[in-house]
Amino acid sequence: MDLESVSKLKTESRNSNTINIGSMDGYEVAKLINSEDFNVAESISKVTDSIGKAIEEASDKFSKGGRLIYIGAGTSGRLGALDAIELTPTYGVPPTRAFGILAGGKKAMFEAVEGAEDSEKLAIEDLSNVGLSKNDVLISLSASGRTPYALAAIKYGERVGSLTIAVICNSESPMSKESDIAIAPLVGPEVITGSTRMKSGSAQKMILNILSTGIMIKSGYVYENLMINVQPTNEKLVSRSIGIIEQILKVTSKEAKQIFEDSHGNIAIGLIMKKLGLSYDDAQKKFIKNKRNIHRIVGIK
Repeated sequence: MDLESVSKLKTESRNSNTINIGSMDGYEVAKLINSEDFNVAESISKVTDSIGKAIEEASDKFSKGGRLIYIGAGTSGRLGALDAIELTPTYGVPPTRAFGILAGGKKAMFEAVEGAEDSEKLAIEDLSNVGLSKNDVLISLSASGRTPYALAAIKYGERVGSLTIAVICNSESPMSKESDIAIAPLVGPEVITGSTRMKSGSAQKMILNILSTGIMIKSGYVYENLMINVQPTNEKLVSRSIGIIEQILKVTSKEAKQIFEDSHGNIAIGLIMKKLGLSYDDAQKKFIKNKRNIHRIVGIK
């Protein structure tokens, strides 16, 4: 990426609203940054059609057994990894079906790995190592939309036939042209010039929240607006799970607790057992046969 092309990026341009931020006190800094952040949600409101299309197409692949693979460098890569990681405790998605790849490997999650984001070869190697295929969804993240590592990932994904989704913050970028679906909110210049961990990072985080939540909803991991695949790995989550059963089935807390125990802590299995009058084993078989989609089995409402 040459210096001239970098200087033309909106995310790298200077913000005229914040030129005097260096002379402000803490109160003024907080108000100014917050006022700039208002632009983030507004910019995303203009790309919801692209996000919706990504949800529809990604959920189709995911429901058929495909994986959600997030890839990127620096802040963008870490945000992708974070979104993937959270799908396990929240929705019970195995880490093998949703995971992040960072330029520079696991070490890059905690410290900068110099030069990793500029390596196209590294991106191809990383995706080859996880066996990227046409069944998978590849979500590549880059604020600029032209990071060599993230761009090479998109190109490789296209070659193998994966669904490629670019989450970027500059229009008309190489990644937007190469990907199947480009989600490109224009957040404008950063508060601190070029610090794309700020508005760009916030935009990417919000988009990933919408995207992955939408995929989970479409794939049957949500009943009404409740997390029926939450993993009860601590006291808070056990209590939440019992509360979810209580709310959906309109039963007492005591009854909900018994259903929770009878279903071995699996809310979805518990709902099937109660609604269809099945044993645990039969409910589990039905759940697996229907690809873990609760709506196919018991409907909604």
